This record gives sequence, structure tokens and C-alpha cells, in this order.
Amino acid sequence: MPSIFGVICVFGIFGNSIVIYTIVKKTKSCSQHTVPDIFIFSLSIADLLFLLGMPFLIHQLVGNGSWCFGGTMCTVITALDSNSQIVSTYILTVMTLDRYLATVHPIRFKHIRTPFVAGAAVALVWAFSLVSITPVWMYTGLMRLKDGSVGCALLLPNPATDTYWFTLYQFFLAFALPWVVICGVFFKILQNMSATVAPLPQRSLRVRTRKVTRMAVAICLAFFTCWAPYYILQLVHLGVQRPTFAFLYAYNIAISMGYANSCINPFIYIVLSETFKRQFIVAIRPSHRAFRVAPALADGSMSLRMAPDSLHPSHLHSSGELLQNMLPVTVAVH
Repeated sequence: MPSIFGVICVFGIFGNSIVIYTIVKKTKSCSQHTVPDIFIFSLSIADLLFLLGMPFLIHQLVGNGSWCFGGTMCTVITALDSNSQIVSTYILTVMTLDRYLATVHPIRFKHIRTPFVAGAAVALVWAFSLVSITPVWMYTGLMRLKDGSVGCALLLPNPATDTYWFTLYQFFLAFALPWVVICGVFFKILQNMSATVAPLPQRSLRVRTRKVTRMAVAICLAFFTCWAPYYILQLVHLGVQRPTFAFLYAYNIAISMGYANSCINPFIYIVLSETFKRQFIVAIRPSHRAFRVAPALADGSMSLRMAPDSLHPSHLHSSGELLQNMLPVTVAVH
């Protein structure tokens, strides 16, 4: 498990750093942020914050559960893990709602789909998440282990009943409720796309909208695939008094899949977003060379060409849009 977590940590930090660097570089080049940029940037920040705390988790696993970083760090790292669950899930939910407005009502709600509104929505998600993990802030602490060392865990006042209610609370808040909303919204999107006869005002806009929607679907599917096994086993664990070796093995695999979600999203952007590829190339280009984006082709795609050294940076332009990570709270099981 420490080896698996180490690989996830390295690839996740690398991938999310690329995403953050690319978007920040785009800002410095005076390019305007799009609404999906805001959501992608926020997801990457949430993932990166968790991944930066993974070395503490790896150290705890290597030490057979012992924690030597003190009570304050125990609370902070556990809160980051729990917070990333809520933040990532609800940013995906808000992003899905944005896809609905962009696909079904591209003109009617154009004034709402602005970077400012997207940023405000993300800020509300973070505030909601920090409040929703109040039990983690209150009850995370150090506990004495059998070998005399101390471990970091969520120490609920009455484990027999509190563990049951906390598991259900976490399942519905961080997984079931947002997933029902996501599925319902995407169903409406697909229903609208299949029933629409009249084209959107601009063909290039329609092509971009479909590409971004496709990437949003891929991100949500990756989230469900990675985290559904963990939450299902959490519910099953409520009825298991003495977990078997097979159950513990499956549980560890489910946790690894959930953690892996933190490094999958950046690679989804790279694979599915031609815009992100172009912006990344521009971000890492040598200082003495410049790139320019050729006019849109007939199919709505773009081509990237090397420009002469005399081309001024102000002539650079690009179009298009960019579009989880969650960590389980460990409850001490005696």
C-alpha cells in the first residue's frame, strides 16, 4: 500500500501541477479565463492539497499505524482528506449544471455563465465543505495503540452508533446526493441533444460545447468508477462484525482506486482537450519562440504553427474552453 500510494502521489502532484501551471500561465499572458477554467483549476487545487498530505499517510502506513506528527497535524491532514471529498464532488456537480446551461440554454443564461459567477460558486462549495466536515474537526485526534505508540483517527464519542450514522452521512452527502443530481442533469443534456433540430447560433460554438461536455462526462465517470467501490464497501462494513482477509483486501483496493482519482483528471484533460494541449505547449514554449493559433478549420478544430521570432506576444490568441479527489475519513475499528 505505501508503494501504491507513493506512485499515486508522484503522478498526481506532477499532473495537477501541470494543470495549475498551464492555467496560471494563461492568465499571465493576458488571456481571459473561461468558466471551465475556473472549475478545472479548483479541482486541481483540491487534488493537490490532498496529495501534498499523502506523505504523512504513507509514513503512517510504513509505521504500522503510528503517528508522530502531533495532534494538530493529525486534525489538519484528516480534515484535508475529508474536505477534498466534498469539494471535488460538488465542483463536479456545479460543473455539470454549467454544462446543462451551455448545452440546453446557450443564449438564455449566457449572462450567468461568467468567470465571476463560477468563482463565486466554487467559493460557496469550499465554505459548505468546511462546515459539513464539522464532525472531523471536532473528533479527530490521537489514540493509543497496542504497541504503546499513538495513531491518528476519527474518535467518535459512541463508536457503536456514531460510526453507523457518520458512514450514512458521508455516503449521502459526498456521493449519493451529488451523483443523483449529476446523472439527472446529464440525462436532460442527452435528451435535449437528441431532440434538438435547430442548430446553435455558431457551428464552432456547438463543436466546442460538445467537446467540453464529453470531457465533463469522462471526469464524472472516472469519479464514479474510482469511488463507488469504496462507498459500497463502507456500507457493507456496517454489517460486518469481523472483516475477513478477502474483505480487507478488497477494501484496500477500493481505497487505492479512490486515491487514484486524484491523478486521473489531469490526464483526462490532456487526452480529451485539444485546447488544453495547445495552451500547455504555449505555456512551456521557449522564450525566444512563439506560437500562433491558425484559423478554425472546417470541422471546428484548430492548428498550431510556429511563428517567426518577430511576432509580438500580444498577437497570440486562442479560443475554446477547458474544463475529484476525495479521501475517506478513517474511523478507528477495534
